Amino acid sequence: MTRRPVNPWAAMGALSIGFFMIMLDTTIVNVAIPAMLRSSLHATLNQIVWVNSVYLLTYAVPLLLTARLGDRLGRKPMFLTGLAVFTAASLWCALSGTPEMLITARAVQGLGAACMGPQTMAFIATLFPPAKRGAPMGMWGAVAGVATITGPLLGGLLVDNFGWQWIFMVNVPIGVIGLVLATLLVPGGQARNRHKFDVLGTVLFSLGLLAIVFGVQNGQQYDWGRVWGVIDIPEIIGLGVLLLIAFVIWQRINRDEPLLPLMLFGRRTFSAANAANVCIGFAITGMFLPIVIYLQSVLGLSPLQSGLVTLPMSLVSGIVAPFAGKLSDRMSGKYVSMFGFVTMAGGVAWLAAIAEVGASPWRFVPSLALAGLGIGCVFSPLANLAVTAVDPPMMGAASGVFNTTRQVGGVLGSAAIGVLLQARLTVSMHAAAVTAAAGLPVGLRSQFVDSMSKVTTSGGGAGGCALPGGICATTFQHGFTDATRTTLILPVAVLILGAVACTAIARRQAKPAYSTPSQAPEAVAEAV
Repeated sequence: MTRRPVNPWAAMGALSIGFFMIMLDTTIVNVAIPAMLRSSLHATLNQIVWVNSVYLLTYAVPLLLTARLGDRLGRKPMFLTGLAVFTAASLWCALSGTPEMLITARAVQGLGAACMGPQTMAFIATLFPPAKRGAPMGMWGAVAGVATITGPLLGGLLVDNFGWQWIFMVNVPIGVIGLVLATLLVPGGQARNRHKFDVLGTVLFSLGLLAIVFGVQNGQQYDWGRVWGVIDIPEIIGLGVLLLIAFVIWQRINRDEPLLPLMLFGRRTFSAANAANVCIGFAITGMFLPIVIYLQSVLGLSPLQSGLVTLPMSLVSGIVAPFAGKLSDRMSGKYVSMFGFVTMAGGVAWLAAIAEVGASPWRFVPSLALAGLGIGCVFSPLANLAVTAVDPPMMGAASGVFNTTRQVGGVLGSAAIGVLLQARLTVSMHAAAVTAAAGLPVGLRSQFVDSMSKVTTSGGGAGGCALPGGICATTFQHGFTDATRTTLILPVAVLILGAVACTAIARRQAKPAYSTPSQAPEAVAEAV
């Protein structure tokens, strides 16, 4: 029986549907947090935060495992399985009636995303020859950038008009269409890896990363102290570090089939690209928390309006990414990525500098567009650099590492920005309250300062302060604006570190071991 010819761009389009949903769900929940707190879920702020963080956790932790499973069981079966699980879990999320059920469904959704993620980038190596991978990498980067930044816009539209459940329900018809198209258009039959499975490496890596992420993500909740019995946050983080050290040692001594071939990091370009990847994941995920809350709580925008303000970032990123991918075919992607990091840092720094109480939201459009230009110049060339830095037999493991580093960066960015925002909010709110209290009667000053110092962003304003004359709301707005400006310095600094990491990337890549897509499976078979 003659095999039907494969249209690589049609297959790429089908794969992009699943990848779009993965990236969309990393940010779409942010704008829905106030609505979910007010809903019939009767959830606490911590439970709603877990709705987002558990997805990031269960997506990031298994990526190395699912990448190798794609090598062993086949990339198409793994992608279809992940897409089916993700779609079903999205329906489960939408129908959840308790916060515990919603958190569980989001965890399953993250596992489905982890099954899909590594396969999408690895497929590019088998669908396109090396000299023509820039354009599909550009498409992959455009999907990643647009989906990540479109989350607040689409989430705002759905929450304003239909309710928070629809930020999950929207995935169901898209997922069904993606399953049909992937079944019909994505080729199967890639050579499969029959080597041994690294069970110990999987356990060490998963538990180590989980412990570190849990400690960082929940440190503020437990006041960096006791969690269960005699176990506290520093001990959990320390345990995670020890487990990851043990993982690296085991990968070095395991001669059968290590989960993470350390030889990958012998390639300077691959190591530097992954370091930069952590930085872009950290910045792009973390920056949205202060920006979205500032737009809604200080400037009084609705979820949809706050999403519209960030739309220029999405549009510019989506337009630029394909051209940046093609440009990386003609010149070293190192310089394109460096330009992207510096440009995005400039955009975020510009936004922080002009944020103030009562500002017109549209004054942020140029700075957000500049940040979008930077994002569009980073994703595609950086992915292209990482992929072309490794030999074909290592493509599955390399794509898993690359996806893992970006997601780990996102988890750490969300946690670090959240912790910093809360810390700065406490300081800024106290300072703003002391200044405002100078005009109050002496008997009310202490009460006012104490009440404002306890204000959190959970209610989107100065709830719990009942003084007349709008002094509570004004104090909150000034305190939160100052906290937002200070907090945004962190992603700017991390983006600069990303640009520095790019300087270590080699200007010229070694030529791959094959020149056509049909030779990629042969390279894998020869390695086996």
